[in-house]
Amino acid sequence: MECTGQKHISDRKSVNKTDILRDFRVSFFAMSRLASFPWTFLEEDLESTKSSDLISDILKQTCLHSLCRKFPPSVRFRRLFLSELIRREAAGCDPLDELYDALAEVVGAEDSTECYKNYLLPSGDAVSLLESVALISEGTTGLVTWEAALYLAEWALDHQQAFAGRTVLELGSGVGLTGITICRSCSPSRFVFSDCHPSVLQKLRKNVRLNGLTSPAVSVEELDWTAATEEQLSEIGADVVIAADVVFDPDIAGSLVKLLSKILNRSSPDVLVCSTVRNQETYGGFKQQLGGNQPPCDPRPRQPRVRLQQNLHHRNDPTAHVTQ
Repeated sequence: MECTGQKHISDRKSVNKTDILRDFRVSFFAMSRLASFPWTFLEEDLESTKSSDLISDILKQTCLHSLCRKFPPSVRFRRLFLSELIRREAAGCDPLDELYDALAEVVGAEDSTECYKNYLLPSGDAVSLLESVALISEGTTGLVTWEAALYLAEWALDHQQAFAGRTVLELGSGVGLTGITICRSCSPSRFVFSDCHPSVLQKLRKNVRLNGLTSPAVSVEELDWTAATEEQLSEIGADVVIAADVVFDPDIAGSLVKLLSKILNRSSPDVLVCSTVRNQETYGGFKQQLGGNQPPCDPRPRQPRVRLQQNLHHRNDPTAHVTQ
């Protein structure tokens, strides 16, 4: 998946215009931090060519792209992005009318509490999500996409065979990035999104429909980790259980471990848990509880019931990790 914060190519000799335009497009639609955009290449191009052609092409791949018209990033983000383009253009070439026209569209536009983020798939299609502009809203953090969901989606794209033809249960689906990516690209036979917050479930159902996913192969269910019964979990019959960014609070982590124990008591699914480590003590406690609560395994050699993957560094925080 081409995604927010992707590593830019550092060797300028190997970078071509197509790479840069793709980088701007991907970062823009995922609403990446503006500092992560390849501004240096743009500045070098302006200095060497004294032409606004590259800025014009960037506009066509971002604010003037059809995807932006249909599923636009937030007004504030577009305003800041265009202001950055204008600041660099002013120092390097003649004014570009279409750039100022694009800014005029958003200067007077009213900010909303919701916006779209679009994550581009290898196929060229996009996973489009309606999200909150605030990290915390309506008493929950589940109305935005978090980093671990992005990493798990990328892992799924690299390991499509882990989901093909299988029933997948996602715990704490949030706005749906990971699950929608798997449904669109990995061919599961059935996918069950789940969460417990009413507002999250409402937004999740909208995003599932927005991306063209339909029942009965895809469903969205309310699942309270503390109240779920073994019979309820058995009825889902998951071959794979996934969860992203759900290990950030000791109480939540404990509930997750108990839920996974119930699932593993009834069947032997693959369990993939992807985490951004914000607190080493909390994450360590989760792993300790997980190790102590896994049901006994068959003594014959086999994969562990719940596996931990090699850690991957968080793009913006060197202390954070992604685990499987």
